[in-house]
Amino acid sequence: MKWNRVIVNGIIIALFATKSFAQIAQASFIQSYHLNITCNKTTNLIFPFAVQSADRGSKDVLIQKVKDAENVLQVKADKANFTETNLTVITTDGKLYSFIVEYASEPQQMNISFMKETSASVTFSETISNEKTLNVIAQKIDKSKKTMHGINDKHDAMQLSLKGLYINNDVFYFQLSLRNKSFISYDIDAIRFFIRDRQKSKRTATQETEIKPSYLYGNIKNVKGKATQTCIIALPKFTIPDAKYLSVQVLEKNGGRDLHLNLQNWHIMQAKPADPKAIE
Repeated sequence: MKWNRVIVNGIIIALFATKSFAQIAQASFIQSYHLNITCNKTTNLIFPFAVQSADRGSKDVLIQKVKDAENVLQVKADKANFTETNLTVITTDGKLYSFIVEYASEPQQMNISFMKETSASVTFSETISNEKTLNVIAQKIDKSKKTMHGINDKHDAMQLSLKGLYINNDVFYFQLSLRNKSFISYDIDAIRFFIRDRQKSKRTATQETEIKPSYLYGNIKNVKGKATQTCIIALPKFTIPDAKYLSVQVLEKNGGRDLHLNLQNWHIMQAKPADPKAIE
């Protein structure tokens, strides 16, 4: 009887193993490209469609999207001889590109195109040719009344508020107000926008996508003591998935008075039309 049970159990295990192997065999695997990068030269990755998101496996790899060239990702090494890592890029057509990234003092290829055509092309944002319209709308918004309420952050006598949010021809206009209640001037290092995961797991990489401004209007360099100023920042149209949020950051240069706003998708849905005739 014992031997019969052993044989039966062996047959059952073999059946499950065969089924699992068949499921794995049916899966499709995405090819990983080998990418060599260095510290003192920039490698350009040129994709057929705009880069939607990019995730690096290590901080030793530096990446950035090219402003107004939506299908180009620039990659560089932060230090020499780093441990092999990976890079994942997702483009707006839903395609995923996987890279195994290694350090090389002299990479053989600096410009890598995934276009089908022989010559790589760069996709520029349509908003570049429409800078005059952006400027006219920004000027009108700058003089408009407050339309958004309760979205603000305070830190050491500095206050950041979202005063208004508008949209025109697939371009968002964020009307930001900076108020300095102290006598110490506030020097702005950067204003950045990220779509981030709401919940972070220690076992998984943090997913974030930076949205680069299409146009800036107003003083984005400093806020004098006891002063309030407004700036208008135009961004390409986007929406926020349920599991994510929009982080707006204003960073102080050589200081610690950083300011943050967190917006959900329902905030974005409140954007008003940015037709200059409709803005009061």
